[in-house]
Amino acid sequence: RGVETYVHELSNRLVKMGHEVVVYQNGPKVPGARYKTKTIGMDVDLLRKRMDLLRKRRYMPFLDYHMRKLAVFSFKVLKDLDKETDILLPTNGQWQSLFCSIWGKLNKTKVVILGHSGLGMDDRINLWTFPDIFLGLTNHQTKWAKRVNPLVKSKKITIGVDTSKFSEKIKPIKIDLPKPIVLGVGAFDSWKRWDLAIKAVSKMKKGSLLLVGRGNEEKRYKNMARELLPGRFSIMHFPYKDMPRVYAAADVFTYPTSSQESFGIVTIEAMASGLPMVVNNDPIRKEIIGNAGILVDPIDTEKYAKVIKEALDKDWENKPRKGEFRP
Repeated sequence: RGVETYVHELSNRLVKMGHEVVVYQNGPKVPGARYKTKTIGMDVDLLRKRMDLLRKRRYMPFLDYHMRKLAVFSFKVLKDLDKETDILLPTNGQWQSLFCSIWGKLNKTKVVILGHSGLGMDDRINLWTFPDIFLGLTNHQTKWAKRVNPLVKSKKITIGVDTSKFSEKIKPIKIDLPKPIVLGVGAFDSWKRWDLAIKAVSKMKKGSLLLVGRGNEEKRYKNMARELLPGRFSIMHFPYKDMPRVYAAADVFTYPTSSQESFGIVTIEAMASGLPMVVNNDPIRKEIIGNAGILVDPIDTEKYAKVIKEALDKDWENKPRKGEFRP
């Protein structure tokens, strides 16, 4: 998840600036963490699909399996949290945002919510828990937040990328796929719409699609690609430290995600790696990539395929890296 990368990088930099940072998480300490980690260690089925308690396959905020687990996790964290904490940053929304907002007001702690959930229900809920400040990741999202709840202070502080780690000078990892390689990175959730990328690349005469990630839709994507992209498709998993070499092995990056997604850290990682972009044509992606790629409606898979080929054929010089998203 992008938010985990963000928390890790931000926390390390805050520690470097002289601040004390404690990160509560469910998993083990992240390699390279300079901050203090406290692990709750709950038993959670991360691949379980969200379901309503009353009607199968209909999502209901606060009551689905993951949100109920999150409520317990958040309660355990707040029970342990130092009451002298100055700033509290909940990152998972719903029960967590609500509990943290109440805890913050009782203990005079500032609550800052980062807009990782996107232009939808989760960030609407976040805004209506009345944090001290809501941080939008783009101008578009920040304006949206001000419309949703004008009573909450909303400012833009965008996400960055370490350009010493992600660079076009990195030695590529070996990928056993026919070139050129179209790369997609992210969770395998339905709203990421990787099925559209599979359909688009299948319409190209040459080239392969490499998807890097995990999630509920993995089996479906494998079955679809087995039929549409035999010998030209792979799903792989890599530790985060190896991702710069994965980007370096690709020829173009694509991201057909829903228009509601708040950002997509993988897009700026790919740009920093010098990859041309083919992404969904929506205000957020347009703001992020600038002249570093091509916008397209990926639902039109014929056009999507043509745009990927156009991106592969074009000489981008250093535009992706120069065009990195900046505040």
